[in-house]
Amino acid sequence: MSAPDGSPVGAERSVGQLFASATAEMSALVHDEIALAKAQLKQDVKRGAASGGAMSLAGLILVFSLPMLNFALAYGIHTWSKWNLALCFLLSFAANVLVALVLVLIGVVFAKKAKKGRGPQKVAASMKETAGVLQKAKPHPRPALPENRGPEAIEAVARSSS
Repeated sequence: MSAPDGSPVGAERSVGQLFASATAEMSALVHDEIALAKAQLKQDVKRGAASGGAMSLAGLILVFSLPMLNFALAYGIHTWSKWNLALCFLLSFAANVLVALVLVLIGVVFAKKAKKGRGPQKVAASMKETAGVLQKAKPHPRPALPENRGPEAIEAVARSSS
């Protein structure tokens, strides 16, 4: 078994290796969270597009088919029932409105599904939770420095390596 950086589990790793490993894992976590947010947002956009398409189709049906449907349906009702022609035209219009209402209801259902989809909010909450866990993490106590290596020596090494 080995750690993510290739060193054997249980082996002593330097602070630099631990920091590099933690940084790599945090970077991967952030990238995964961003990918999840994009996927959920894409799904919400698809639902919104389906809702808009259904409502647009309802409007298109009312605009372009009403004259033809009204005439055909009205004359068909008149032929079948021998009712007044004006009443037959009114009934054909009511049938068209009923079809449009059904399409609007379908559009409303898709719009509610798109509104319910809170993908990015879920990811943001997950990111906040991860940040909260990391903020609560406490470092392990460090052993005392040897007498010949004080903070000045560490500072000098840090300046010379940068």
